[in-house]
Formats: sequence, structure tokens, C-alpha cells
Amino acid sequence: MIGRSLATRHALLPWINFFRSLSPIAWIPFAIIWFGVGDPPAIFIIFIAVFFQIALATSAAVATVPKIYYRVAEDMGLSDADILFHITLPAIMPQLVTALRVAIGVAWMVVVAAEMIAVRSGLGYLIVDARNGLRMDLVVCGMITIGAIGIGLDILFSRLTKIPSVRWGFDR
Repeated sequence: MIGRSLATRHALLPWINFFRSLSPIAWIPFAIIWFGVGDPPAIFIIFIAVFFQIALATSAAVATVPKIYYRVAEDMGLSDADILFHITLPAIMPQLVTALRVAIGVAWMVVVAAEMIAVRSGLGYLIVDARNGLRMDLVVCGMITIGAIGIGLDILFSRLTKIPSVRWGFDR
């Protein structure tokens, strides 16, 4: 809706950009107060970290879909659901997958940071606990593990670009 409606875009994009600019880590005190300690605040922080990025990227992608596509679809009597699934999503899929690929990297960094503060397990907690015990070998091991998992997630998401509906519009 933000991508197709200029008025909605002008009304909502300043708010999306405002919240996108806030560090997800700044939300940790609120997340702990609202959800307690454990997984729920970490999930909230991850959501905050990626939602506004994905919303902005999706809005920008939808705004680039040629308006003639929508006019033809409406002239043919397609429903809003048909327009979404047969016009909009295929047209924005390459940009959407790229946005999700960036978002998964951000989410992974935020998971580790949230584990350092709001939970009692995970790689982030391991690094903080090892640092407190002056176990730099465990800190480095944790960092290498985080990097390896990050590379694995990126490879997994990059394989999404091999799906024919995602490759639309690209020469490979």
C-alpha cells in the first residue's frame, strides 16, 4: 500500500525512516521491561531491527513497478489479491530477496548483541561470559562461529536468487 499510494507513502515514510534510524540495541531496556528476560525480548529486538528496513525496501520496490501493469490488471478485472500475487510480487521479488538477504545479516548481528544483554545462553552470552573470565580463546572461538554462521545464512539466502521467479528481470 505504501508503494502504490503517494499520499500513504508521504504520511508513513517519515515514521518508517525515524524508527529505522533508531538502534535496535536502544530498545533493549524497553524489551526487558515489556517482556522480561529470555527469548521474547530478543525476538522483539530482532523484529525491530529488520521490520522497518524490509518495509522501506518493499515500499521502494513497489513504487518502481510500472503503473501500466496495474492499469492493465484493473482493466482485465483482476482482484486485489490477483494483482498482489500475479503482478506486484513477481515484479518486486528480486529487490525483496535482496532486502531479506541484508535483513538476515542485520538480524544475526542483533541476535548476538541481544544475547549479550538480555538472555543467559547463546553465542553472545558465551562471548560476554568468556570475556568476564578472561578466556580470549573462547571469545575468538565465538567470533569465528558467529562469522561462519553468518556466511552460511548469506549463502542460503543467495541461493534464493536461483529460483526462477526471483531471477525475473536478471541475466545470469
